[in-house]
Amino acid sequence: MKSQDIRATFLNFFKEKAHLIVPSAPMVTKDDPTLMFVNSGMAPFKEYFLGNGVPKNSRMSDSQKCLRVSGKHNDLEEVGYDTYHHTLFEMLGNWSFGDYFKKEAIAWAWELLTEVYKIDKDILYVTVFEGSDDADNLKMDTEAFDIWKQFIAEDRILKGNKKDNFWEMGEQGPCGPCSEVHVDIRSAEEKAKVDGRTLINEDHPQVVEIWNLVFMQFNRKANGTLVDLPNKHIDTGMGFERLCMVMQDVKSNYDTDVFTPIIREIETITDVKYGKNLEQDIAIRVISDHVRAVAFSIADGQLPSNTGAGYVIRRILRRAVRYGFTFLDKKEPFIYRLVDVLSNKMGEAFPELKAQKQLIENVIKEEETSFLRTLDQGLLLLDRIIESTSGKEVSGDKAFELYDTYGFPIDLTSLILSEKGLTLDEKGFEEELQKQKNRSRAASEMSTEDWTVLVDDPIEEFIGYDALEANVKITRYRKVTSKKDGEMFQLVFNLTPFYPEGGGQVGDKGYLETTQGDVVYILDTKKENNVIIHFTKNLPKNINENFKAVVDQKQRSKTECNHTATHLLHQALREVLGTHVEQKGSAVHSKYLRFDFSHFSKLTVDELREVENFVNRRIAGKLPLEESRNITMEKAIADGAMALFGEKYGDTVRAIKFGKSIELCGGTHVKNTSDIWHFKIKSEGAVASGIRRIEAITNDAVKDFYSENNKALFEIKDLLNNTKEPVKAVQKLQDENTSLQKQIEQLLKDKAQNLSGELKNQLQEINGVQFLATKVDLDQNGIKNLAFSLGKEHQNLFLLFASSAAKDKAMLTCYISKELANERGYDAGKVVRELGKLIHGGGGGQNFFATAGGKNPGGIPKALEKAVDYLV
Repeated sequence: MKSQDIRATFLNFFKEKAHLIVPSAPMVTKDDPTLMFVNSGMAPFKEYFLGNGVPKNSRMSDSQKCLRVSGKHNDLEEVGYDTYHHTLFEMLGNWSFGDYFKKEAIAWAWELLTEVYKIDKDILYVTVFEGSDDADNLKMDTEAFDIWKQFIAEDRILKGNKKDNFWEMGEQGPCGPCSEVHVDIRSAEEKAKVDGRTLINEDHPQVVEIWNLVFMQFNRKANGTLVDLPNKHIDTGMGFERLCMVMQDVKSNYDTDVFTPIIREIETITDVKYGKNLEQDIAIRVISDHVRAVAFSIADGQLPSNTGAGYVIRRILRRAVRYGFTFLDKKEPFIYRLVDVLSNKMGEAFPELKAQKQLIENVIKEEETSFLRTLDQGLLLLDRIIESTSGKEVSGDKAFELYDTYGFPIDLTSLILSEKGLTLDEKGFEEELQKQKNRSRAASEMSTEDWTVLVDDPIEEFIGYDALEANVKITRYRKVTSKKDGEMFQLVFNLTPFYPEGGGQVGDKGYLETTQGDVVYILDTKKENNVIIHFTKNLPKNINENFKAVVDQKQRSKTECNHTATHLLHQALREVLGTHVEQKGSAVHSKYLRFDFSHFSKLTVDELREVENFVNRRIAGKLPLEESRNITMEKAIADGAMALFGEKYGDTVRAIKFGKSIELCGGTHVKNTSDIWHFKIKSEGAVASGIRRIEAITNDAVKDFYSENNKALFEIKDLLNNTKEPVKAVQKLQDENTSLQKQIEQLLKDKAQNLSGELKNQLQEINGVQFLATKVDLDQNGIKNLAFSLGKEHQNLFLLFASSAAKDKAMLTCYISKELANERGYDAGKVVRELGKLIHGGGGGQNFFATAGGKNPGGIPKALEKAVDYLV
């Protein structure tokens, strides 16, 4: 029987028993502060059990989607390792709110299982509550026992303790004994060896509980005592996935058609066959389970985030990404591609999957892309840290270096450590995090010690064009100290794969690893006096031993994309604008590139588009890297290579060619232009006269750029009432704004002229100075015009105007006639600097005109009062 038929059969059965069939409630809870997610079939009906609501029908049935990842029912760490636990699962349930009770619940359960589903009676066991001798002093549930005896042999009825057979909603509320139905699907040979009775509730993968019948007959009061409920209720829950396992005669939930379509798609995408390797099987189970949880959550409106329920979903998705990355060798987003299969399989029963399919795919893909950036080196480095850790606790400083250098999430570090039976020194991590914050505030000062020579080997060979790791020895080192970074060390190796900052390209990052597995992070690489220097926060314990130097491949790859793009951009600019274009500078980072070039005017929109298209055509053309090393300058130029003015070249040079683009370059590049994926110009502007600058992005940065711009467009359209022509709508707003601005300017001008007339009468003569200190209701430009207007009409003028455009903004403006400032030494700048303190601000200007801004309008009266003191 197919899974959709199994679900439909259950619901139809109880529909015939006068139950109201209701749709699954959203998995994400909204009005229950005790739950982030629905974690059981009864959760949506809590209000009825608590007496806080009246159900539409005293009998109900549904298939409820549930999520268990945290709190009391934390199944996350078991998912994938066994074959019957899940994060998201369906709970088939039937409920009675003060209607039928044990007799009907047991009889109907048996009827459905054995007569409708036709499950062999001989593979079923049931349990009943044995009673307790604790403070509750509960008696055995003989009523249930006697009812079960009508349907099943007494030796198949087991007595269970309070842990397994007494269900409670929480510390208080409705509760009661329960009966579990277990199934034994082992082979006949296994059953002959071990009695199934001994395997009940013993975590055997083929002897599992499939249905729990809860008889709610008590109420747990706040003081811990139990009282009888006035109305007795039934709450049953049958694991849909486990039922499908039984009905489809397989040994694992993952072998049912609930999961097999997803698993087949994972096999196709990853080229990994399920059932051949344990670690890969676990990874496939993890992914097939987790994509369901994440997809349903997003469909219900809960997106991944850094807090609350969103954080739980992000954690689930990141766990799936990590397993795919580690065990299935998937270094690019792929989980989002499983949504189509999931929607086709479950969309009929849960139409929200089809309705939100595009959103689900987009969100998952975006999350994958973001998280994959942190994983490439992070997981490997964490393994090294774990290997080098003695004891059960990983130090906080090592975890922090991983977090700080590679952005590896500390929560994932904790998760991986827990899987390996280790803990994290969280206090140490927090201390290191605080130290980093303190360092960032410090001023930038540095002192450099002398070199300590370990090996007399002045020639340091660079092998980074061909290798990203190498066995090396430290030949010398020195310590540098700064308030910003604290103590750091500069290391020189006998040979290195690390590219040093140069030619516009940033230096490589990575790590040194000892033979014992200790890791020292290389934070930057530079070249000084032809020596490649590696920057670290600390020295290895034994600096004389051999080390493995490993470059951060992910960062190198992104940087290479951008460096190759600068070559293609240079070629494009010369093709589109003319051969007068020459490179005048560049900066090649992992996240972006900057290219300075000679040109006489701003590029038009059409020119920028043409440049972009030119570069992207070369990317799409999949041009291979053609590299010529150690050739003579003459040969390189003869071959068409471009030499950059102002660059220093040796006797032999390195030429980089992609199609018709040939340049002399010492940097690192992609092996094929298709690796760049896409090129996008973000800005173009002037650097200096005749020099323009383009800032651009490639690869993942382009994907992020288009995603952000698409989002911005929708937000703009939303602000514009979802107009179909947002450009025209914005242009109309701009035109209206220009017209209104002109009207406002004229009104302010008229206001200032009127105010000028009024203020003339308020001038006071003090010691031969025309003095006025007052508050005016004008903007800053209007105040300036007013001051200079009065200055034209009066000599020996000393003005202090105050204004307050908002509750937390204050402005002081001082104007002093030039002859007065020069002859008497009055200084408007000094006035506003000193009085500005009263408005919690400051400012300055010239001796005849100055302004100050502050955040305390309450200080204005005092400032105006003290202004006259400058004349006495």
